[in-house]
Amino acid sequence: MDVDKSGQLPSNLARGRGRFQAWRGKRDPGSRIPHTLWDMAVGLARTHGVSRTAIVLGLDYYSLRKRVEVAAAKPQSETPSFVELPPPIVVGKECRLELDNGAGATMRVHLVGYDAADVEALSRSFWDAL
Repeated sequence: MDVDKSGQLPSNLARGRGRFQAWRGKRDPGSRIPHTLWDMAVGLARTHGVSRTAIVLGLDYYSLRKRVEVAAAKPQSETPSFVELPPPIVVGKECRLELDNGAGATMRVHLVGYDAADVEALSRSFWDAL
């Protein structure tokens, strides 16, 4: 059951067993399996089945099955699909203008946060008012 047709374990399952054996060889008694090893076991179980993976890696079938079910219930992408961006901050542009139409009329303007098109429209309306 834990070998393929050629009589050998698939390479990724054999590597997983090696990682678990290495961890078991150097762990402190009673310590929990690290999340990285559990994540690897869940990935292997998706490919090779929960029963086969549990036997090869020496894990409890029900614990592995529960983790596989939880992982399947999670959305594939944990990044948001839509991100709302705030409007750009308008840099405090500020200017003072003094317009003179040549006929004696003068207009002083103090603009804050203006657009160049607004300044043009204002000056044209002032000069064309004559």
